[in-house]
Amino acid sequence: MEEKLLRKIEALRKSLYQNGTTYCLTDARVVAMSQELDRLLNEYQRIVSNEQLSFW
Repeated sequence: MEEKLLRKIEALRKSLYQNGTTYCLTDARVVAMSQELDRLLNEYQRIVSNEQLSFW
């Protein structure tokens, strides 16, 4: 699951960069992508944190 999530994060990050250089950073498309990337990064952080807690 982590690998799949990391691939999604990387693909969205690249897409966000491309759109951010094409459109204004306040463009609704760019903002929506940024929010989705934030959501995915938070999800990944929760997964990693839970794994570290369960290790101890």
